[in-house]
Amino acid sequence: MIQQFAVAATSVALLACAASQASAQQGKTSTEGLDMQAARAKMMTERGKKIAYTSKWDLSGLPQYEPKQKINGSIRMWGSNYITDGFLGGYWETAFKKYHPDVKIDFHMKTTLAAVPSLIFGVSDIGIGRKITFSEQELFERYTDRPPIEIEVATGSYDVPGWQPGYGVVVHKDNPVQQVTMKQLDGIFGSERSGGWEGTSWRPHVARGPEENVRTWGQLGLTGEWKDKPINVYGLTLRYHQATEISDMVLKGSDKWNEHLKIYANYVSAAGKLERSMNGDLANDRYGIGIIAAPTTSLGSSASQPALKVLPVAETDGGPYVPYTLETLHDRSYPLYDRIYAYTDRVPGKPMDPRVLEFLRFVLSQEGQTAVMRDGKYLPLTPEVAKAQLKKLEDAAR
Repeated sequence: MIQQFAVAATSVALLACAASQASAQQGKTSTEGLDMQAARAKMMTERGKKIAYTSKWDLSGLPQYEPKQKINGSIRMWGSNYITDGFLGGYWETAFKKYHPDVKIDFHMKTTLAAVPSLIFGVSDIGIGRKITFSEQELFERYTDRPPIEIEVATGSYDVPGWQPGYGVVVHKDNPVQQVTMKQLDGIFGSERSGGWEGTSWRPHVARGPEENVRTWGQLGLTGEWKDKPINVYGLTLRYHQATEISDMVLKGSDKWNEHLKIYANYVSAAGKLERSMNGDLANDRYGIGIIAAPTTSLGSSASQPALKVLPVAETDGGPYVPYTLETLHDRSYPLYDRIYAYTDRVPGKPMDPRVLEFLRFVLSQEGQTAVMRDGKYLPLTPEVAKAQLKKLEDAAR
């Protein structure tokens, strides 16, 4: 009986898989996980081969790389596929080998989800990806009783989805609101809370009450027909890492969202592309507001998406209000920029792996950031950020 049940279950699974594949082949939309994975892989591989920016940033203020010791052997790198979907991984390895010809980078770049766990279980030397999540840090700390070493290696992109683009605040073009503060965004997208997370540490001091909720456009100073109209909030399913990043940036890591948040997920279109319907719904809602990654790309051209605009954002109530531009993301004056990180480990009382130390020193150098600029998707670090990260690395290696 058990064997018959197992055979039947297997048959159902095979039929479901076949139905999913047939759906994609027949040009129908799909929300199956593996269909979305295949569409994503195709999209990112194609996108990775394109140079999005030709801007030549002045990198002369970054430190030049000078090897402190000769190294050889392999550096095992796991994590974000975007490093090798584009040219950056290859550029880094080629440039680094000019100084250390006997070094090879062993790339295992499938997903940022592997960046930190690969360190825990000893299969990598460096993990690269987006910001570590609560569960990833908790896992690392449970096995090691220490946090991983975290180094920023690039700023996220301006308008390349996937390459950690910044987040834009988007409203209907008819909306009179012209700008918004981070505190106002917390009131709009968030709810009352008893605290928030910073890594794996709970911070009660970021608690706030319901009196700071912002639910009507009048609370943002609008008058007339707008005064009593509800603010309709749009966002992504909370299982996507972007939702966690926005919570960390805007909601103080609380994950306490507006109770009326409309959430969206991806699907595979009839054309075989990964799509999301949130932007179209926002364009048809005069009272809507959303926080969207790479807004200039996501909104499309003015001809296809004429109903939306991106608001300048201020870090503090007194301003300045900073627009979403390539320049303000690069210099990080726009508050909702993103970052790409390298993670590694060091056992207390023992020296850091010299191969890891030399490679990360190289990545933070003028030569390493030139490779970021040449790849044309992530944005290179400013001298101030690069020097701060280099000091953090050297302190961790002591």
